[in-house]
Amino acid sequence: MQKINELVKKHNEWRNSCVNLIASENVMSPACEKMYVSDLMHRYAEGTPFHRFYRGLKYVDEIESLVQEEFKNHFGANFADIRPISGTIANYAAFSGISERQDKILSLGIENGSHVSHEKAGAAGFLGLEVDTLCYDNDLSMDLEKSAEKILAVKPRFIVIGGSVILFPQPVKELKVVCDKVGAKIIYDAAHVFGLIAAGVFQDPLKEGADIITTSTHKTFPGPQGGLILGNIDEFTAKTIQLRVFPGFSSNHHLHRIPALYCALKEMQAYGLDYAGQIVKNSQALARELFDNGFKVLGEKKGFTQTHQVVVDFERPGAGHEAAAKLEEVNIILNKNIIPGLNQSPKMPRGIRIGVQEMTRFGMKEGEMKEIARLIKEAMRDERGLEEIKKDVIGLRSGFQIVRYCFNEE
Repeated sequence: MQKINELVKKHNEWRNSCVNLIASENVMSPACEKMYVSDLMHRYAEGTPFHRFYRGLKYVDEIESLVQEEFKNHFGANFADIRPISGTIANYAAFSGISERQDKILSLGIENGSHVSHEKAGAAGFLGLEVDTLCYDNDLSMDLEKSAEKILAVKPRFIVIGGSVILFPQPVKELKVVCDKVGAKIIYDAAHVFGLIAAGVFQDPLKEGADIITTSTHKTFPGPQGGLILGNIDEFTAKTIQLRVFPGFSSNHHLHRIPALYCALKEMQAYGLDYAGQIVKNSQALARELFDNGFKVLGEKKGFTQTHQVVVDFERPGAGHEAAAKLEEVNIILNKNIIPGLNQSPKMPRGIRIGVQEMTRFGMKEGEMKEIARLIKEAMRDERGLEEIKKDVIGLRSGFQIVRYCFNEE
């Protein structure tokens, strides 16, 4: 036990001294963590509320039903399934719930920001779906005319938009008009922007015409790790998706997540507008400062970003991998990423993806974002020794240790 205790302690201490810019991570508040740690983590609840295969769940049924209704009401959906234990499981359930093997679908493509689960190498491929891609330019903007032509030609069972890299709203309304002509559904993978949607500072996919939202619940939405499905769909489709969640792709759905998920939604209802608004201000400030310091930041023509993400192209194969490794040496944590429109190895891409949602959660604002950009520049251009830069990163992070935009502020 001593060894594992030491390793966990070291991890906690190290990450508390790092500026974490991983776009797919966030932290729960102490209030949500208290909800997370309960007897529920020991229990099983196969099935849906009040229709279970196990006993001892009279309160679990009430909890899950309450949380499910709260999400439906908040997002204007007639269907919600809060049981998926990850965004990928949510995609498996939604994809398979509205399609059959060998059906054709259209995704964005990895180079244009889709998640691997949308592709042949992930869930879509394992489900036997034939995947083709919509049309984008090299600045993460969809070519609507060419995409519309492709939808009409391919006649996909569904298209999936959103995903892992999303700087701007997706053209849901425009795509809906075309999809209706061929009977195609729209699935919007909101994993990265779910908190922005919840707060009302980004587009509302369901109101704009998406049939289904799939998402994870731990990125800009600062809840427990897990997945979720929302939609405005018919009863047969809803039941089919539910059966894909259980018994299809999971058994027990990690019950302790559910009250923590509710806590996170309530925090977003109370503080989300300020939190999500500051996220966007921070990402734009970081992007602008990096650009002004000579970095190639995607999205320049449209103001760089309207989400938590910033994407930088170093314009050399493998440079993204090298940058992420070098920045970790100075306690700045982010990930390498493929750049749109270029044939790159996922292991050795040209770019990096940055997310500001966690540091915003700890209270950082535009001034700190400019400081982070300066530190990135100094490290990447060898303007100072890495140990010296690391001390400055630790010093910056030391002033931001308390989770904000949550009930604990009251």
